[in-house]
Amino acid sequence: MTRTTIDPTISPVHGQAGIRAIAPDAHNTAVSWPAIFAGATVAAVLSLVLFILGTGLGLTMISPWANQGVEAQTFGMTSILWVTLTSLAASAAGGYLAGRLRVRWTDLHGDEVFFRDTAHGLVTWGISTLATAALFSSVFAAIAGGAASAGAAAAGGIATLGSSAVAMSDSEQDNPVEQLMGYTMDSLFRVEGDSTSLFEGDNTDAIQAAIPELGRIFVNAVRTGALPEEDADYAADVIARTTGVTPQEAEQRIEDAFASLQTAEMAAMEAADEAREASAYVAMWMVVSLLVGAFIASFAATIGGRQRDL
Repeated sequence: MTRTTIDPTISPVHGQAGIRAIAPDAHNTAVSWPAIFAGATVAAVLSLVLFILGTGLGLTMISPWANQGVEAQTFGMTSILWVTLTSLAASAAGGYLAGRLRVRWTDLHGDEVFFRDTAHGLVTWGISTLATAALFSSVFAAIAGGAASAGAAAAGGIATLGSSAVAMSDSEQDNPVEQLMGYTMDSLFRVEGDSTSLFEGDNTDAIQAAIPELGRIFVNAVRTGALPEEDADYAADVIARTTGVTPQEAEQRIEDAFASLQTAEMAAMEAADEAREASAYVAMWMVVSLLVGAFIASFAATIGGRQRDL
């Protein structure tokens, strides 16, 4: 709506002061929210488009486990440049629109206009970042919790095996240590040659009952780093009685199984350490890209504002 005001610089005519009209876009508001939300919307949508494109190019698939997408160690310069380019392009587009679409400020010093344009770009970047975080909440949560979940999987993988050893042969386990424990239980009770007579009557039930108990023995051994002699003798006796192998062969099976589980635990802990380092690395570069986006959005808003006032 057009407003009017008294202009004392105009000579009175017929005893009345002069009247001048003020343009509709010359009101005194310091923030153009429609322009900010328009810029933020464009920035968020562009981030989404570039994220999908990066996924299609294989630049945003990160996995701390081998053979599952791109390994965490491969998050190199290509991925860093793509993340930074995404932030730069989206922030520049959003900031420029916010500056170009805002209202014209009249009777303001040039420094004040520059500050307001910069603030518009920064607010646009902030809103678009929040919107992008809401869209990609699962991605940010995975990065933030990647180190903790990887460490918990490595530390807790062995601890949960004693109670779940029976079910491992019936369901697929994602944790590689759990998969190894299931294979270990199978190898301990493997029967060589004609096994028909060994699995008649109550022998199968005895094996099924022994598997969880031996699993708990190995859990304790891996946790403490040593297999007590009495536990080893007991496990060898159970294996010999249920499978028909000699006591010496049963003891060798126990030693080999314990060694393989120790190796698996060390490998899992190393993978967890690498995952934590990779998560910290990715998070650091995400912060850098966000800060670059904030600067670009503010600078682009000043450019759009200057072109708006031409």
